[in-house]
Amino acid sequence: MNTNFSPIYEFLVNNFHGHELAIFYFLNFIFASIAYKLGFARELPILKSVVVYILLAFGSIIITFFSIVGYPITESLIVISLVMGVYRFRLYQDRKKKREA
Repeated sequence: MNTNFSPIYEFLVNNFHGHELAIFYFLNFIFASIAYKLGFARELPILKSVVVYILLAFGSIIITFFSIVGYPITESLIVISLVMGVYRFRLYQDRKKKREA
């Protein structure tokens, strides 16, 4: 019985032998950063932003281990980024309509 739930994991293991950890870390960090920026980020001073992204990089190390085990963490981050992107786009359109009216 296959207990792997991640199609990205299967793809990376079959095609990129030996580099899975680095690729998962990069993907998790990028999509976590996008999700943070679209959903939770506020205007912060530059030093505080650097601290937030350093902590996000450290957190990406932790969630990368779950991706290596085969859980669909990267897929979840992709879906979160897409949903937050659609939400922000719709919010922008709604605010634009209210300004015009």
